[in-house]
Amino acid sequence: MYRVAICDDEEKQRELVKSMLITLSIKTNIDFEIELFGSGEQLVSHYERYETPFHILILDIEMGGINGIQTARKIRELNNLDEQIIFLTSYPEYMVESFDVMTFQYLIKPIAPSILVEKMIKICQYFQALDKKFMVIKSTYEEIVLKYDDLISIQAAKSLTIKSKLHFTTTNQTYESKGIISDYALALKDCNFLQIHRSIIINLLHVKKFSSGVVLMSNGLELPIGRSKINEVKDTYTKFMIMKVD
Repeated sequence: MYRVAICDDEEKQRELVKSMLITLSIKTNIDFEIELFGSGEQLVSHYERYETPFHILILDIEMGGINGIQTARKIRELNNLDEQIIFLTSYPEYMVESFDVMTFQYLIKPIAPSILVEKMIKICQYFQALDKKFMVIKSTYEEIVLKYDDLISIQAAKSLTIKSKLHFTTTNQTYESKGIISDYALALKDCNFLQIHRSIIINLLHVKKFSSGVVLMSNGLELPIGRSKINEVKDTYTKFMIMKVD
């Protein structure tokens, strides 16, 4: 499932693009979770509140308030660099300026459905090519796509009602799911992840320092290292840092 934000100050245009995506979803079985925004300010506020980010941003350029390019720039400045952006506009002269915010596509209105469909399929193919950098977990009500680099830790959580409960902590928030911690440790061992405790896996990219049997993560979280794993953790992290420098 791909999360898509459609940002346009004209409701008719928002609904038109939404209907195109729904039609595409029906024809291709590509699932989209679509949210509509009536202004750039609303979309930027979504990111400033650290709510779940989007995979794809479809932005009108000419809007009241901040325009589409300014909206994209503010989102990029918040260190959201993975979103693929499609700009919609009636004016081709914005094209050069749009390159500054890492634009995937620049489309001139009125947009032919076949053109938008073609570009959306290419974006989805791009994300599929990056599958090894993403995982999908099932929360209570939905499936959530997590990028490996954003994942800080996976922890087994005690619960009287949920068997094999896990907490997935990212740079934005913590998600609840179910699974076996050792299965994730095995699946992620070649992706900069390390099991430091029988109930904890960490992402080495987010380690700040080790101290007295504890590892400090980038979000300030302190996690205990199992006694039997202290030497392994230190050796693995040292090798990781050497490889990173190289």
